[in-house]
Amino acid sequence: MTDTQPENDLVAYGLEHLYDSLRRLTPRNGLSLTAASTLKRLARCGPQRLTELYAAEGVTQPAMTQLVTRLEKDGLARRSNDPADGRVVLIAVTDAGRAVVEQRRVDYAAALSAVLEGLSAQDRAAIVAALPAMERLGDLIAPPQT
Repeated sequence: MTDTQPENDLVAYGLEHLYDSLRRLTPRNGLSLTAASTLKRLARCGPQRLTELYAAEGVTQPAMTQLVTRLEKDGLARRSNDPADGRVVLIAVTDAGRAVVEQRRVDYAAALSAVLEGLSAQDRAAIVAALPAMERLGDLIAPPQT
C-alpha cells in the first residue's frame, strides 16, 4: 500500500458517489445514457466509424449497430459513405441530433445550477478551484479525441 492509498480511496469513493448522483440529475429526454453519450461524441468529434463508436462507448458492435439504427430512425444520426474510402460507413449527428445534445446540456446545466444554489459560497468556490485538476484527471482516464 502506498502512502497516498487512503487519500486515493477517499477520492474514489467521493467520485463514485458524485457520478451516481449526477447520473440521476441527467435529463433523459427519451434517450438512454449510451444514446445520449454517442450523440454527444458525434456532435463533438464529427463523423465516426461504428468501430470507433462502440469502442469509445464500451458496448458491443451489435449493440452499437442497433443503437445507431434507432438514432437514424429517430432522425438524430445518419449513415454515409466515407468520401476518402467508399467502403467505409460513417455515422454523423444530424441537426436534430445536435439540437437534442444542446437541449440536454441546457437542461443539465439548469438542474445542476439549482442544486449548486443549495451549497455555501465556500463550497461552490472549492468546487470551482478543483475543476482544473478534475479536467486533468478526466483527460488521463479518457484522453480527448482530436
